[in-house]
Amino acid sequence: MSVGPGPEDGSVTPEMNTTPLIDVMLVLLVMLIITIPVQTHAVKLDMPAGPPPPQTNVVEPEVITIEVDFDGTVIWNGTVLNSREEMEQQMQLKAAQQPQPEVHLRPNKLVKYKYVAAVLASAQRLGLNKIGMVGNEQFMD
Repeated sequence: MSVGPGPEDGSVTPEMNTTPLIDVMLVLLVMLIITIPVQTHAVKLDMPAGPPPPQTNVVEPEVITIEVDFDGTVIWNGTVLNSREEMEQQMQLKAAQQPQPEVHLRPNKLVKYKYVAAVLASAQRLGLNKIGMVGNEQFMD
């Protein structure tokens, strides 16, 4: 470390070499970065293993359109349902059918998520497996 003006006779001034200290600091920093666990937000998906087998005598399933209005009102194929129990009765009947119908869920752009989540939770709990969201282009804005 140099304190004050250096010698004027041209001799070497004793200064601390900081290069090894910086090297040690960088190695410790790299080790810290490597040992920190990576944060992953994974969603488990059951993907098919190979190409699907060819289907013969394919019967097109019934399509049920469930709309959730901005105030949480559930509309089943154009008919307004008055209560959640009525919706669940309809879902229970449709879940028992073979082949199971497809459910197309169309939420309004202004609806609160809790209403849509309640419909999805009821469908899953009652055994409706073929559920799809339609009308997602309205959320692109």
